[in-house]
Amino acid sequence: MVRELGFLHATLAATGYPASSVHAIIEIGNRQALTAVELVELLGLEKSSVSRMVRKLVEAGEIEEIAHEEDARSKKLQLSTQGKRTLQSIDSFATKQVAAAMAHLTREQWQTASEGIANYAAALQAHRLDTQPPATVELGIARGYRPGVIARVVQMHADYYARYFSFGQPFESLVAADMANLMGRLHNPRNEVWVALDDQRMVGSIAIDGEGEGGEAVLRFFILDDSARGKGAGKRLLAEAMKFCDEWGFCATRLWTFQGLDAARKLYEDFGFRLEREQEGQQWGEWVTEQCFVRPGPAVAKT
Repeated sequence: MVRELGFLHATLAATGYPASSVHAIIEIGNRQALTAVELVELLGLEKSSVSRMVRKLVEAGEIEEIAHEEDARSKKLQLSTQGKRTLQSIDSFATKQVAAAMAHLTREQWQTASEGIANYAAALQAHRLDTQPPATVELGIARGYRPGVIARVVQMHADYYARYFSFGQPFESLVAADMANLMGRLHNPRNEVWVALDDQRMVGSIAIDGEGEGGEAVLRFFILDDSARGKGAGKRLLAEAMKFCDEWGFCATRLWTFQGLDAARKLYEDFGFRLEREQEGQQWGEWVTEQCFVRPGPAVAKT
């Protein structure tokens, strides 16, 4: 990443400035104004190095010093008109650079990359400051209907698939109708729903429709809120659903998804699902390569 992003070069982001100066322009611009002391803390550099850098950027017309409203002995640094144009150029360059790289990833991989980089950055900062990152609290798993579950499951689906796959109203309406239908059939003990809970907020879901054709179960409404990803909630939800299917002795469990959801596919396959067929379709409102995965029931799997 250091090589590909250009940090080994003498200048960065097509500016003519080294990486430390580019970072200083970004931090000052994002925060409107900073003192030199605050800039030292943000950049993690020696005070003398920051002083020299600030002097050069002032001389170059990128930043200007203004009076500190609370301390007459101190000054604040803010971007000049030229500096604001430089920041716009840096942002434009970075956006194009990242977008070009991300074009080689699936939409689900975009999210994985974003979350991974953010988590690693937070860990590096915690190590540098010798602090402990916040402890990860295990999410709760609850079984059965609870007030608001229909709306919340629909919202999580609509938000995620609109953001990463541009699904719109037809998809949201389909999920809402299907979810309401299944919740209306929970009196049949072969049907069930589970949710992941952060305190009392629903941040994940999965459901089993046990009224599939030929004695099969259908796995449905498997979704996680962004805040629940990376905490093991997806694996735990799927484990609960598969335990339920095995206890009822369904001859198989079937699910429909589409190509590109690589992380979910890996999890399905870890639980014994195998791709049965693919076909082009638009049941979700957009043309995708639909995939049908099947997991044999315990009796079938033994034969």
